[in-house]
Amino acid sequence: MKIYPQVLSIAGSDSGGGAGIQADLKAFQTLGVFGTSVITCITAQNTQGVHGVYPLSVESVRAQILAIRDDFSIKAFKMGALCNAQIIECVADTLKTCDFGWCVLDPVMVAKNGALLLEEEAILSLKKRLLPTTDLLTPNLPEVFALTGVQVRDNKSASKAMGILRDLGVKNAVIKGGHTEHFQGEFSNDWVFLEDIEFILNAKRFNTKNTHGTGCVLSSLIVGLLAQGLDLKNAITKAKELLTTIIQNPLNIGHGHGPLNLWSVKKLV
Repeated sequence: MKIYPQVLSIAGSDSGGGAGIQADLKAFQTLGVFGTSVITCITAQNTQGVHGVYPLSVESVRAQILAIRDDFSIKAFKMGALCNAQIIECVADTLKTCDFGWCVLDPVMVAKNGALLLEEEAILSLKKRLLPTTDLLTPNLPEVFALTGVQVRDNKSASKAMGILRDLGVKNAVIKGGHTEHFQGEFSNDWVFLEDIEFILNAKRFNTKNTHGTGCVLSSLIVGLLAQGLDLKNAITKAKELLTTIIQNPLNIGHGHGPLNLWSVKKLV
């Protein structure tokens, strides 16, 4: 019988299926790893926007984590939307009792319109409780600014931001450069800062609005590849290659920012 690596996503539910838990499970399935989930909040959303966010109780989040701990052999996991300081504290405390392997944190903090999704108290809890325990942080540029106060525009400012993140306890990070007005040219940069190496992932920018869930899928692909035994550098590089293929083969679903086409890479993994 084939043994499938088991992974976990701790994140919010997207009723539109393009991001959050739904996108994570689809990405896991694409890679051939078995995905489990802990839902932190329910969102009412579609391709045109988020119409409501409803956090779950701390008790329900804790119970979900413990249920996974007691029955599965998790090799790697990710955290996405954690909603508020109470859930962040709960997740941090409960994870102390778990051995879930690699930890990837995709800090869902800033909406597409620039609005903060986490209150200041929650951001402080994220910095104090989760950043030092995370193996890989995958923020986009608005999230980097929320964490460090640095507007990343080039290699120098990316290095400056990473210096501040290291002071906060971050070991490794992928600073995603595709979500800002400063990078609207033919290519976009992702800055990768690992404990033993730094490099830039350069990818062609595609003219499509169907990019909903990009950050969720990238972090989930990294988690799945880590669970399959790739080292961190190769997991990041392979995940970026797969994501680039996914973006250039868009779906036509919904009337707004459509979901990604994970079917497009099934033959590549």
